[in-house]
Parts: sequence; C-alpha cells; structure tokens
Amino acid sequence: MNFLFVHQNFPGQYLHIIRDLLADNEKHPGTHEIVFMSEPNQNMMRGVRKVTYARPPAISTTVSLDARDFEMAVRRANAAYQGALQIKALGYRPDIIIGHHGWGEMLNLCDVFPGVPILGYFEFYYRILGTDVNFDREFPMPVARFGMVRAKNTINLLALDLEQYGQTPTQWQLKTYPDWAQSRIKVIEEGVDLELCQPEPELAKNSLTVGPLTVGPTQKLITYVARNLEPYRGFHTFMRALPRILAARPDVVVSVVGGDEVSYGAPPPQGGTWRQAMMAEVGEAIDLSRVHFMGKVGYRDHLTLLKRSDAHVYLSFPFVASWSLREALACGCVVVGSDTETVTEFVQEGVTGIVTPTLDHEALAANVLRALRDKKLAARVRKGARDYAVARLGMRDYLDRYRAYIEEITGKTLLPPAPATVRKPAGRRKPKAAAAR
Repeated sequence: MNFLFVHQNFPGQYLHIIRDLLADNEKHPGTHEIVFMSEPNQNMMRGVRKVTYARPPAISTTVSLDARDFEMAVRRANAAYQGALQIKALGYRPDIIIGHHGWGEMLNLCDVFPGVPILGYFEFYYRILGTDVNFDREFPMPVARFGMVRAKNTINLLALDLEQYGQTPTQWQLKTYPDWAQSRIKVIEEGVDLELCQPEPELAKNSLTVGPLTVGPTQKLITYVARNLEPYRGFHTFMRALPRILAARPDVVVSVVGGDEVSYGAPPPQGGTWRQAMMAEVGEAIDLSRVHFMGKVGYRDHLTLLKRSDAHVYLSFPFVASWSLREALACGCVVVGSDTETVTEFVQEGVTGIVTPTLDHEALAANVLRALRDKKLAARVRKGARDYAVARLGMRDYLDRYRAYIEEITGKTLLPPAPATVRKPAGRRKPKAAAAR
C-alpha cells in the first residue's frame, strides 16, 4: 500500500504506526511505500522517503492576533500543496493520506490527490466554557480575547468540511467537538510499549542516581513530569503543595522534569519563567537539596524515575492528556492525578490511582502524603494502573486498531501484524522525557 504521512515535525504522532508498516516490509519487501511530508528537521527513518516543504515565514505583527493561527495554517497548506505536487510529478499516488490537522498542512491535499481518502488527527476543539479557558480563576481570560479562542477552530472546521475521516486518542477529546462532528471522528486509544514501560520494583532496593538526584532505599521519591513547567499542567499547584509535603516527610526526594518554555497558555505576567515565578512565591520553604529541577531528560532516565517513583503527580487543566500519563500507568506508578476528565478517563480513585482537586494544593499535599503512608492503597493502585495499561494501552492493541481503521477506509487488506518482540529497556532512547503534548 502507498502511504503519505503529513506532520510539520517528522515523525510526530506517527512513529509507531510507521515502524509497524516497516515491519511489514521486512517480512515481505515492497509491501508498502511510505512517503512523509514535513518541515525540515534532522530526523530520519530508514525505509521512509522524507519530503520537506519550505517552512513558512513568521507572521507579521500587522496581522490581527485573532487571525494569526489561521494565516500560518494557510501558508502551511500552500507549502504542503506545492510539496504534494512535486510528489505527484514523480509518479507517486498514495492509497491514503494520514496526518495531523492542527497546522493546516492537509487542507489542500484533496486538490492534488482527488479521491484519495484522508485520515486526519483531530486533537482538540477550542471552547470558551468547559475546557481550559478560564478553568483557573487565577488566570482569567479577558472577554475581549474570546474571539481569538473561537478563531482557533477555523482549521478544525475547514478540516471537518473536507468530509473525510478523523481520529482522536480519548473519549474526552472527542467530546470537545460539536455533536454534529463526532460521528466523523473515531477514537483510537494511543498505546505505550508495555515491555519498555513496566514496573521494576527492584529499583527501590538500592540507591539510584539520575543526573543531580540521588534517592536511597529508605527514601521516598515524588515525581512530576511535563514538557514545560506551567499552570496548564498544574505546576503552580504542585509547587505550592511541596512545602507541606517536605515538612511532613523528611525522607522525601522530589524529581521535577520539564523545561522552562511555554507550551500552553501564557508566560508569567511579571516576566521570566513559571519556575522562577513559583520559586519567588514558595522557594524559601523548599529545600533544593531535596527538590531537583531536572530539565528535559533522556527517555531512559525518564522511565527510570517513573519506575522508582513512590508517588507520581500528574495534573492538567481540561486539555489534552500527555503521553507521560500513559507511561506512568504502564510503569505501575501511584498516580496522584487531577479531577479533570482529561485525567479521570485514565485515573479512577482507589483503582488506578488517587484523584485530587486540580487547583487545591492543600488537598494535593494530603493526597501525596496519603499515597506515601498507606502501603495497601499504594500496592492496590500500582497493580490497578498496570492492569489498566495492559488491558487498554498496549502498543500492539493500538496498532491493530489503527490498521483495522486503515483497512476500513481504503478497502485494502494489510498483512497480519508482525509478532511482538521483547526489547530490553536500554535498547531504545527518545530525545526528551516530557510528553509531546
């Protein structure tokens, strides 16, 4: 089968499905031809023909703030259109086009390859009420900016108007879309490598050192992971909870993984980073010999920290769930997670984790201390988390669902999947530990 994948940051969400298709080629050479169109970057995959389009120039400040996302999407759509014309001129015609609709690249590909089905990733539909906007009253959005939020859905709406096929990874993300659109989007729950992401209780039997952090066998490790440290991922709540936790448990060591940029939301109004802002607020009550800001760490170190974790804090506004949450569950972490539906779709109180109010730092501190104190509860939710991951988040199951949808869309039959292989944890690396979303 001929595939055209599209994502502005190769390989994006498509690493695992492409690897699976390449495995078909290893079994039967020539089964698939895979072309991937992207903005230029250094990433490469053997067996994939990478085609780049010109990165669109920055948007002028004269363009209305409300229209800048759309303006950039139109530029990307045109750039991808030109790239697709080159692919077509070389004689390549895909059987299916698969890509992320978030950046607009796929909006005009139907004009280059008419009749070719498009499977688009629909990640999030922006709303004024009920999702991330004004969820935290500490950071209100002025009514004058509501139009900008609605304008973000321009790309969503144009993509839906293509009347093609859609996918999204969670039920909650599907529910953010209007009722009339949901029938066009299929939930394909994303998976994790259950061999790589699995419990290793023996890590707690000896001292462990990761970067500047060392945790001994008699100490407790609290972990927190985000792509960047910011309120959307509850960083402010976590930081405000630390003084009480540290005071109550002298045996606690804390790992904070994440960068100092802004992935979602806005930077601190007073300038600087959110880490600086929170240290200015609570830093005098935080012992930096026990709290380690790790930055962005390698994937193997990321998993090692999760596997050693005694309590893993995962907080989120009503927004897209991070891959690190799935990894934490698969590693059998005691997840102390937000009461937002983003998280509770995965974390059930007392079964797969502990649910805590997203914005209540006192409740968070109490729940983390409960996780450290109650050994029976910890053992139960560790097992529940791993069982849930095995039942719902397995990579093979995810890929089988994905392949079945490709077959449904194209009317073509793929090869039976290659048998699962067990890989040693040291055999794979990713450049960053934090989630890509």
